Amino acid sequence: MRTRCWALLWTAAALAAAATAADAGFNPLFNGKDLTGWESIGDGFWTVMRDGTLLGQRDLRKAQHQAWLYTTREYGEYDLHLEYWTRTGGNSGISIRDSSRARWAVGDAWDRERTPSHIGYEIQISSGYRDSYPSGSVYLFAKAKPGVQLDDDWNVLEIESRDDAIRVKLNGHLVSQHPGEPGRPKAGPIGLQLHDRNSVVMFRNIRIREIRRR
Repeated sequence: MRTRCWALLWTAAALAAAATAADAGFNPLFNGKDLTGWESIGDGFWTVMRDGTLLGQRDLRKAQHQAWLYTTREYGEYDLHLEYWTRTGGNSGISIRDSSRARWAVGDAWDRERTPSHIGYEIQISSGYRDSYPSGSVYLFAKAKPGVQLDDDWNVLEIESRDDAIRVKLNGHLVSQHPGEPGRPKAGPIGLQLHDRNSVVMFRNIRIREIRRR
């Protein structure tokens, strides 16, 4: 019981720290009201709840392969902050630098070798999914430090995207990093994933700080 209390206090502190990001040059990427600035790719259902939380889920009768929600804008170097929750066994992720906008990841266009993680990069979100990449991994390239995610609770994810580096923090801990793969894009949209027909995921407090070089 005491361990759980400490975990809840630690989570609350991490979420409070993330909330202060708005005072350090961060701007909202999601307005908490509607999907302005975003486009749905595939058959996902994206709903803005009354408290401003973004809920993503699939229609079990129709779902095929992946579904995504992408920013209409593209971004170069930036820091991205968000909070997420996913169900037990859930699989989601954050796409960065994917110039295809998941073109081959949805419906009949499905091509396993041209999904967003093969064109740009995917930062994994997982709650006990059957693959070996825990939350915070740079999927296919760098497995995250395990044991940092709080299951069945909200988690804080921070992604630093630079021309020469990708760094990922989960609940304030650096869990993975990768220099980037030669030949892959260095800029692109930001995407939120519904990996499969069983996907249920929530996001909130999605903020970005763009890095402008002099």
